Amino acid sequence: MLQRRNSPNCGPRRDGLTPELIVIHYTAMESAQAALDRLCDPEVEVSAHYLIDAQGVVTQMVEEADRAWHAGAGEWCGVDDINSRSIGIELDNRGTHPFSAMQMDALEALLRGIMDRWSITPEGVIGHSDMAPGRKSDPGPYFDWARLERQGLAGKGGCDGGPQDPNPDSFRKVAQQAGYTADVNDEALLAAVRLRYRPNARGPLGAQDYTPLGHAALWT
Repeated sequence: MLQRRNSPNCGPRRDGLTPELIVIHYTAMESAQAALDRLCDPEVEVSAHYLIDAQGVVTQMVEEADRAWHAGAGEWCGVDDINSRSIGIELDNRGTHPFSAMQMDALEALLRGIMDRWSITPEGVIGHSDMAPGRKSDPGPYFDWARLERQGLAGKGGCDGGPQDPNPDSFRKVAQQAGYTADVNDEALLAAVRLRYRPNARGPLGAQDYTPLGHAALWT
Protein backbone atom coordinates (compact mmCIF):
# COMPACT_ATOMS: atom_id res chain seq x y z
CA MET A 1 0.00 0.00 0.00
CA LEU A 2 1.36 3.42 -1.02
CA GLN A 3 0.14 6.70 0.39
CA ARG A 4 1.40 10.25 0.08
CA ARG A 5 2.22 13.08 2.45
CA ASN A 6 4.38 15.86 1.08
CA SER A 7 7.34 17.10 3.09
CA PRO A 8 8.57 20.67 2.57
CA ASN A 9 12.07 19.55 3.52
CA CYS A 10 13.52 18.94 0.08
CA GLY A 11 14.95 20.67 -2.97
CA PRO A 12 16.63 20.06 -6.31
CA ARG A 13 19.59 17.72 -6.55
CA ARG A 14 22.85 19.61 -6.91
CA ASP A 15 25.15 19.69 -9.92
CA GLY A 16 22.77 17.69 -12.10
CA LEU A 17 23.23 14.56 -9.99
CA THR A 18 20.74 11.69 -10.12
CA PRO A 19 20.20 8.82 -7.68
CA GLU A 20 22.90 6.17 -7.69
CA LEU A 21 22.49 5.05 -4.06
CA ILE A 22 19.66 4.01 -1.78
CA VAL A 23 20.26 4.71 1.91
CA ILE A 24 18.29 2.69 4.47
CA HIS A 25 17.53 4.17 7.89
CA TYR A 26 15.51 3.39 10.98
CA THR A 27 13.40 6.11 12.57
CA ALA A 28 14.38 5.53 16.23
CA MET A 29 10.99 6.94 17.27
CA GLU A 30 8.04 5.56 19.19
CA SER A 31 5.70 5.32 16.21
CA ALA A 32 5.52 5.69 12.46
CA GLN A 33 3.13 8.62 12.87
CA ALA A 34 5.58 10.45 15.11
CA ALA A 35 8.33 9.86 12.56
CA LEU A 36 6.11 11.03 9.70
CA ASP A 37 5.22 14.21 11.55
CA ARG A 38 8.88 14.93 12.20
CA LEU A 39 9.95 14.23 8.63
CA CYS A 40 7.33 16.67 7.38
CA ASP A 41 8.00 19.40 9.97
CA PRO A 42 9.64 22.44 8.30
CA GLU A 43 11.25 23.48 11.58
CA VAL A 44 13.13 20.19 11.92
CA GLU A 45 14.59 20.30 8.40
CA VAL A 46 14.90 16.53 7.89
CA SER A 47 13.06 14.28 5.49
CA ALA A 48 13.28 11.12 3.43
CA HIS A 49 11.74 9.96 0.21
CA TYR A 50 9.84 7.10 1.84
CA LEU A 51 8.72 5.81 5.23
CA ILE A 52 7.61 2.19 5.73
CA ASP A 53 5.67 1.33 8.87
CA ALA A 54 5.62 -2.04 10.63
CA GLN A 55 2.48 -3.11 8.73
CA GLY A 56 4.17 -2.50 5.40
CA VAL A 57 2.38 0.74 4.53
CA VAL A 58 4.65 2.94 2.41
CA THR A 59 4.36 6.73 2.59
CA GLN A 60 6.13 8.84 0.00
CA MET A 61 7.16 12.30 1.19
CA VAL A 62 9.57 13.51 -1.50
CA GLU A 63 9.66 12.86 -5.24
CA GLU A 64 12.48 10.54 -6.21
CA ALA A 65 13.90 13.11 -8.62
CA ASP A 66 14.26 15.62 -5.77
CA ARG A 67 16.81 15.85 -2.98
CA ALA A 68 15.56 14.80 0.45
CA TRP A 69 17.44 15.70 3.63
CA HIS A 70 18.13 12.33 5.18
CA ALA A 71 21.81 11.40 4.97
CA GLY A 72 23.71 14.35 6.41
CA ALA A 73 27.49 14.51 6.52
CA GLY A 74 29.31 11.46 5.26
CA GLU A 75 30.96 9.79 2.32
CA TRP A 76 30.71 6.63 0.26
CA CYS A 77 33.10 5.40 -2.43
CA GLY A 78 34.99 8.69 -2.27
CA VAL A 79 32.04 11.01 -2.88
CA ASP A 80 30.08 13.25 -0.54
CA ASP A 81 26.73 15.10 -0.75
CA ILE A 82 25.02 11.75 -0.42
CA ASN A 83 21.64 13.50 -0.35
CA SER A 84 22.10 14.55 -3.97
CA ARG A 85 23.17 11.05 -4.96
CA SER A 86 20.62 8.95 -3.13
CA ILE A 87 17.07 8.01 -2.27
CA GLY A 88 16.37 7.70 1.45
CA ILE A 89 14.08 5.07 2.98
CA GLU A 90 13.08 5.27 6.65
CA LEU A 91 11.86 2.14 8.44
CA ASP A 92 9.66 2.42 11.51
CA ASN A 93 11.92 0.78 14.09
CA ARG A 94 13.69 1.94 17.24
CA GLY A 95 16.80 -0.09 16.48
CA THR A 96 16.14 -2.41 19.41
CA HIS A 97 14.15 -5.20 17.74
CA PRO A 98 13.81 -7.08 14.43
CA PHE A 99 11.99 -5.61 11.46
CA SER A 100 8.57 -7.09 10.74
CA ALA A 101 7.98 -9.47 7.82
CA MET A 102 5.40 -7.11 6.30
CA GLN A 103 7.83 -4.23 6.53
CA MET A 104 10.61 -6.21 4.87
CA ASP A 105 8.26 -7.40 2.12
CA ALA A 106 7.28 -3.80 1.40
CA LEU A 107 10.90 -2.68 1.45
CA GLU A 108 11.90 -5.34 -1.06
CA ALA A 109 9.13 -4.33 -3.46
CA LEU A 110 10.06 -0.67 -3.10
CA LEU A 111 13.75 -1.37 -3.66
CA ARG A 112 13.05 -3.31 -6.85
CA GLY A 113 11.09 -0.41 -8.28
CA ILE A 114 13.64 2.25 -7.35
CA MET A 115 16.57 0.19 -8.59
CA ASP A 116 14.83 -0.40 -11.90
CA ARG A 117 13.80 3.22 -12.40
CA TRP A 118 17.26 4.62 -11.69
CA SER A 119 19.49 1.71 -12.76
CA ILE A 120 20.91 1.37 -9.24
CA THR A 121 23.02 -1.73 -8.66
CA PRO A 122 22.78 -3.93 -5.54
CA GLU A 123 26.10 -2.42 -4.42
CA GLY A 124 24.35 0.95 -4.33
CA VAL A 125 22.01 -0.12 -1.51
CA ILE A 126 23.69 0.92 1.74
CA GLY A 127 22.90 1.70 5.35
CA HIS A 128 23.14 5.11 6.97
CA SER A 129 25.93 3.71 9.13
CA ASP A 130 27.93 2.74 6.03
CA MET A 131 28.28 6.32 4.79
CA ALA A 132 28.44 7.95 8.24
CA PRO A 133 30.53 5.62 10.45
CA GLY A 134 30.71 6.68 14.06
CA ARG A 135 27.92 9.21 13.60
CA LYS A 136 25.06 6.89 12.66
CA SER A 137 24.23 3.27 13.49
CA ASP A 138 21.06 2.67 11.48
CA PRO A 139 19.54 0.46 10.21
CA GLY A 140 21.34 -1.31 13.03
CA PRO A 141 22.18 -4.87 14.11
CA TYR A 142 18.66 -6.28 13.67
CA PHE A 143 18.35 -5.40 9.99
CA ASP A 144 18.41 -8.48 7.74
CA TRP A 145 20.99 -7.57 5.10
CA ALA A 146 21.47 -11.22 4.18
CA ARG A 147 17.84 -11.43 3.10
CA LEU A 148 18.34 -8.52 0.69
CA GLU A 149 21.58 -10.03 -0.60
CA ARG A 150 19.88 -13.32 -1.44
CA GLN A 151 17.39 -11.48 -3.63
CA GLY A 152 19.93 -9.29 -5.39
CA LEU A 153 18.80 -6.20 -3.51
CA ALA A 154 22.11 -5.51 -1.74
CA GLY A 155 25.70 -6.17 -2.65
CA LYS A 156 27.36 -9.42 -1.67
CA GLY A 157 30.83 -9.39 -0.28
CA GLY A 158 32.81 -12.43 0.70
CA CYS A 159 35.97 -14.35 0.02
CA ASP A 160 37.77 -17.15 1.75
CA GLY A 161 40.00 -16.62 4.73
CA GLY A 162 41.69 -13.46 5.92
CA PRO A 163 45.17 -12.12 6.63
CA GLN A 164 47.43 -13.91 9.09
CA ASP A 165 48.27 -10.55 10.65
CA PRO A 166 45.11 -8.41 10.88
CA ASN A 167 46.00 -4.77 11.41
CA PRO A 168 44.16 -1.45 11.12
CA ASP A 169 46.11 -0.25 8.08
CA SER A 170 45.37 -3.26 5.90
CA PHE A 171 41.77 -3.36 7.12
CA ARG A 172 41.25 0.28 6.20
CA LYS A 173 42.65 -0.38 2.74
CA VAL A 174 40.22 -3.24 2.17
CA ALA A 175 37.28 -1.31 3.65
CA GLN A 176 37.99 1.70 1.45
CA GLN A 177 37.94 -0.50 -1.63
CA ALA A 178 34.51 -1.73 -0.51
CA GLY A 179 33.20 1.84 -0.24
CA TYR A 180 33.99 2.88 3.35
CA THR A 181 35.97 6.02 2.53
CA ALA A 182 34.66 8.39 5.23
CA ASP A 183 37.41 9.95 7.35
CA VAL A 184 36.86 8.17 10.68
CA ASN A 185 39.03 6.47 13.27
CA ASP A 186 39.81 2.76 13.29
CA GLU A 187 37.23 1.94 15.95
CA ALA A 188 34.37 3.64 14.09
CA LEU A 189 35.35 2.01 10.81
CA LEU A 190 35.40 -1.48 12.31
CA ALA A 191 32.05 -0.88 14.03
CA ALA A 192 30.44 0.25 10.76
CA VAL A 193 31.69 -2.76 8.79
CA ARG A 194 30.53 -5.10 11.54
CA LEU A 195 27.07 -3.50 11.65
CA ARG A 196 26.71 -4.31 7.98
CA TYR A 197 28.26 -7.77 7.85
CA ARG A 198 28.90 -9.16 11.35
CA PRO A 199 26.51 -7.45 13.79
CA ASN A 200 27.16 -10.00 16.54
CA ALA A 201 30.94 -9.66 16.41
CA ARG A 202 32.78 -8.27 19.39
CA GLY A 203 36.37 -7.72 20.42
CA PRO A 204 39.46 -6.62 18.51
CA LEU A 205 39.93 -6.70 14.75
CA GLY A 206 40.25 -10.24 13.41
CA ALA A 207 40.72 -12.05 10.12
CA GLN A 208 36.98 -12.69 9.87
CA ASP A 209 36.33 -8.94 9.65
CA TYR A 210 38.07 -8.87 6.27
CA THR A 211 36.17 -11.78 4.74
CA PRO A 212 32.84 -10.10 3.88
CA LEU A 213 34.60 -7.19 2.19
CA GLY A 214 35.78 -9.49 -0.57
CA HIS A 215 39.18 -8.06 -1.46
CA ALA A 216 41.62 -10.82 -0.57
CA ALA A 217 44.23 -9.57 -3.06
CA LEU A 218 44.66 -6.42 -0.98
CA TRP A 219 45.90 -8.19 2.12
CA THR A 220 48.31 -10.65 0.49
